Amino acid sequence: MSAHPKPTLPDLQPMREQDVEAVAAIEQQAYEFPWSPGIFRDCLRAGYDCRSLVEDGTIIGYAILAVAAGEAHVLNVCVAPARQGRGYGRRLVRRVIDLARWHRAERIFLEVRPSNARAIALYLSLGFNEIGKRPNYYPSRRGREDAIVMAIELLDGS
Repeated sequence: MSAHPKPTLPDLQPMREQDVEAVAAIEQQAYEFPWSPGIFRDCLRAGYDCRSLVEDGTIIGYAILAVAAGEAHVLNVCVAPARQGRGYGRRLVRRVIDLARWHRAERIFLEVRPSNARAIALYLSLGFNEIGKRPNYYPSRRGREDAIVMAIELLDGS
């Protein structure tokens, strides 16, 4: 019987200062209007829950969660474009939900571009609901794009 190595799942790790350049490089690949490395550093300094998704020593995704006053806010979730479509985004969002519970948040909010249909479908499949819009929230080639505001309640161990 030959042994075939079982593929290992990417590991979720706390983001570190030395991860910022790799994270910012993914951000540049994934978004037309990316966050700067300084924004990621500010998130780390602010004490936000910042996680890196690491596969074979390489960062392939990340998530940033801010928690205050019983509420959590997903600030950024991204998987490197070459690694998308493999369930890693779902894994990151599930981890963010777990982290929000750990922080005893009662609900989680996020904003998403209406043009990001894949992300909207992911969030809906995980129990988020659309609760509103933020007009002119995101920069776009045509000026500004609205944001869909979504939320999930974490009450009663849900």
